[in-house]
Amino acid sequence: MTERKPPGVSVESWVDRQIREAAERGEFEKLPGYGKPLAAIDAPYDELWWIRDKMHREGFAALPPALALRKEAEDALEAVRGARSERQARDILTAVNEKIRAALRRPPPGPPLHLTEFDVDDVLRTWRESRGD
Repeated sequence: MTERKPPGVSVESWVDRQIREAAERGEFEKLPGYGKPLAAIDAPYDELWWIRDKMHREGFAALPPALALRKEAEDALEAVRGARSERQARDILTAVNEKIRAALRRPPPGPPLHLTEFDVDDVLRTWRESRGD
């Protein structure tokens, strides 16, 4: 813990001294991420960055459930394209189809779902063709 600011010393010089002494002790070198570039340093400024970050850390979705499932279905198709084996691709499709099936039985709140289950065999046929198998 740092000591209290002595009277008669400006806040700026007191803080600068604290930082300089900590740097001399090497305390900034022990921080996680030391030497790595700052994430999103070139991204445009977003006033609500801290809210988005907090929601991400807490596992909250900014999208309504129906839109989140649509996004998950798109991500699943992209993951299938990058799958290394047919078994892995089939597992990805099966998992997202289960979620789609559950949402069709009991539609989530928000906008309409507009999704149907993926035809696993058809998607896998396209996957095989893209790989040249």
